Amino acid sequence: MAIGDFAGSTRRPTQREFGMEAGYSAPLYWLYEIGHAALNPSRAMADASRLLLKNPINPASHTTLGKSMAAACELFERTTRRYGKPDWGIAETVVEGQRVPVHLNTVWRRPFCNLLHFERAFEHPPARPQPKLLVVAPVSGHHATLLRGTVEAMLPNHDVYVTDWVDAKLVPLAEGRFGLSDYVDYLISIFHRLGGDCHVMAVCQPAVPVMMAVARMEAEEDPYVPRSMTLMGGPIDTREAPTAVNALAQDRGIDWFRRNVITAVPWTHPGALREVYPGFLQLNGFMHMNLDRHVQAHWDLFTHLVKGDGDSVEKHRDFYDEYLAVMDLTAEFYLETVENVFVTHALPKGEILHHGQMVKPEAIHRVALMTVEGEKDDISGIGQTKAAHRLCPRIPEDRRVHWEQPGVGHYGVFNGSRFRAEIAPRITDFILSVEYPRGATYDGMVEARARSRSEPAEAADEPDVFALPANVTSLYPRNAAP
Repeated sequence: MAIGDFAGSTRRPTQREFGMEAGYSAPLYWLYEIGHAALNPSRAMADASRLLLKNPINPASHTTLGKSMAAACELFERTTRRYGKPDWGIAETVVEGQRVPVHLNTVWRRPFCNLLHFERAFEHPPARPQPKLLVVAPVSGHHATLLRGTVEAMLPNHDVYVTDWVDAKLVPLAEGRFGLSDYVDYLISIFHRLGGDCHVMAVCQPAVPVMMAVARMEAEEDPYVPRSMTLMGGPIDTREAPTAVNALAQDRGIDWFRRNVITAVPWTHPGALREVYPGFLQLNGFMHMNLDRHVQAHWDLFTHLVKGDGDSVEKHRDFYDEYLAVMDLTAEFYLETVENVFVTHALPKGEILHHGQMVKPEAIHRVALMTVEGEKDDISGIGQTKAAHRLCPRIPEDRRVHWEQPGVGHYGVFNGSRFRAEIAPRITDFILSVEYPRGATYDGMVEARARSRSEPAEAADEPDVFALPANVTSLYPRNAAP
């Protein structure tokens, strides 16, 4: 999932070598589209053959040969298919013993991101407080639905919002660029939309822009700063316990990535001619890191199909339907992130910029901080996320905590049984401790927050989901709605 997960590419040909005009970075994406289109007839034939060979009316469906042929057809169809964005599939949750329906609503929109609200329809309001939680999904190749397990684990105790990033190939060039500073702008705008009375959880890559956004807001004494931030498996300082991902970025340098992995979106997509780091190249990087395991998993799928092991087949399908669904990243965001996070280490050195202004993590003092790392994380090594505490010395000791989860890798930091049983409860306890410090009463805290977040009369109405409150747009003019 890390933003630097790329290996094994061939060199990208230059424009001069292909005699192409400016605006065409390389034909790589175009060749991929042609190859995919060329396989459409074969894919359709394989799928039709699979259905024929699995039909119980067909005598061959009961033979080992017939089952093997059907399994081979399914394997071919799945390995050459283009996987679309998965559904969230969260229809309900359990809060204090009662099943509560969940409705998914979009409450804020920008060209490159939608803010989703998992609204719980309570029949009886819960007795326990349900703090507002913003889960910031990574812009690193997979869709936000990869955090389905994270959301499901937090819904029983929180009012959950999630950033749903848009595939760059679907955003027309007319909508402009999207770089690291624009990412920070989006986060600040979302914090304003949520009114500041929220907590933020950054999963992996967003740890850096979330800290940048909070630091910028703290420096401006923004009243809508979140109450706490939880950084999970994020590359705050990649000089700590560097991994293979960090080594690759250091060895190759930013120019190598610009030459080898950036290409232009073909005409078949709304974002035609936008320069991107394409999803199929990212998937190549993901697969390359554990190629033997993926090959074995697909061989296991073949044998399970022949044996009729339906449970194992469904588990494989569910995992790879999610894993193989990838999205494009804008070239500017990818390259700026690789350079600032993995090559120059700009954030921990105090050199990272937001629209030309220095970002100062030491300005953070009102926001509580929790960091979470996995003992076996091979993407963000031990200490990379914990470094956030060193960069934020003004946060009081009683408002900061670090947790290292034994026995989990990168994915286990935010998903799986240990996340549900050990990490998620700790995050909830941390958030509640920030919401209601020891000795404070619930009614007193509510009244104090109401006074501290009072707005001018003209801004007291329900805020426009496409604009910032009038009294803070001047601080971040790039966030203002057009």
